[in-house]
This record gives sequence, structure tokens and C-alpha cells, in this order.
Amino acid sequence: MSDQTTMPEASPIPEIYDVTLADIRASLRAGWADFWAAPLFGIFFSAVYVIGGWIMYLIYAKAGQTWWGIPVIVGFPLIAPFAAVGLYEVSRQMELGEKPGWGSVLGVVFAERNRQVPWIGTLIMFLFMFWVFVAHAIFALVMGLSAMSNVPDILELFTTQQGLILLALEMGLGSAFAFLVYIITTISLPLLLDRELDFVTAMIISVKTVMQSFPTMLIWAFIIATLLFWAMVLGLLGLLIVMPVLGHATWHLYRRALSK
Repeated sequence: MSDQTTMPEASPIPEIYDVTLADIRASLRAGWADFWAAPLFGIFFSAVYVIGGWIMYLIYAKAGQTWWGIPVIVGFPLIAPFAAVGLYEVSRQMELGEKPGWGSVLGVVFAERNRQVPWIGTLIMFLFMFWVFVAHAIFALVMGLSAMSNVPDILELFTTQQGLILLALEMGLGSAFAFLVYIITTISLPLLLDRELDFVTAMIISVKTVMQSFPTMLIWAFIIATLLFWAMVLGLLGLLIVMPVLGHATWHLYRRALSK
């Protein structure tokens, strides 16, 4: 006898609806409600993210190269959508009237390793590493090759004209990378968790959703960027609340964009 693996039936391509400002407000309210209904899940998933960010930064700081940790911290939000998959599952279960349990939530997250989500996770990690490479190249171009082996104090660096130019370039290109990740993941990740589609199709649907309601989705991107920025200013600790609320809200916005 030969073993046969039953492949799940592919889901139909969902219809895309226009996203309005009312949808964003409703999604944020629902995200806040989900967080307070199951706060331990939000704190757990965001804590993994926060601790990971601090570990990467401290590695550079201990080596006496604090500057090199800054591109990592600036680009670290690129990984946030992938880290929020667990939050999507919590919202999904509550939407179905179920009480989320650690076994069921972590079981679903663990099972994603055999589905399509890891492919997008790989793409996100590639973009993150490429961003760090670009950030190093910008530093060399703006500050000169001599600065590579003799990086000045971080506060001193940003009180010079070159330092301010460097900061502007880093923030500008970092925002471009983040927006690219936002376009391809804001709908695709919750979609892949919810339905049986390949990751390329999911990314195409995500891009189409953003383009179809571009002004509104641009506002949503601005809200995400602003909240993440202020959360990171607080030593990343603000992410313990901001990240789960945004993760839950993203799930609800996905449902409004594709399931009206």
C-alpha cells in the first residue's frame, strides 16, 4: 500500500472590497477589544519580538558598535507582520465565538510551517537582511570609508551635517522598504492563515487591495508607522501594547476588505 496525503482543496479567489476610513476605525476598535479580551496572548507574541530586538541591538552595543545596531532596530518592524500571525489566529478564534487556548493557538501557529506562510516569512527576512546591507552601504557613502573602522559617538554623529544627512537617508529608504513589506503582507498573511491559497496569489491580492483603496490604505500604513515609531522610542516596550492591537486590527481590516 502507498501512503497518500490528502491535499486541502484550494479556496476560491476572494472578491476585493473598497476599504474606508470607517473600516479602519472599526478595525482599531475591534483590535483594542481583542487585546483586552486576551491580553496574555498579545503580550506573549509581542514580548518575543521586543526581546529579539533588544538582543540584536545589545550584540552590537557590547561590541562597541552601537551605530550598526540602529539600522537593525529601524528595520526590525519589517518582521512585525510575520510575528503577528499568532495574533491573527487569536482574533480568528474569537470571531468564531471560541475561547482562545494556548494549545489551539500555538498549535495553529506551529502547523503553519507546512503551509504557505513561511514562504512570505522567508521573503520578509531576505528584505530585512538586504535593508541592513543597504544601510551599511549608505553609511560608507555618506560618512566615508574611514568611518567604518572608527565610528563616532552616536550622539556626536547626529549633531553633524553628515550625520543628519545619514539619518534622513536611512529613514527615507527604511520607510520605502517598510512600505513594500506592508503592501505585500498586510492582506496576504491573514489571508493565508484563513484560506488555502498559494503565497504568490495571496501577495497579488494584497497588492490589489492596497491599490484599489490606496488613499485609505496609505492612511492605515501611516497609522501603523506612527504607532510603531512611538512604541520603539519607549525602548521598544511600547510594542507590548501597540503590536498586539495592530495585529488584531489588521485581522479585522482583512475581513472587511475581503469578506463584506
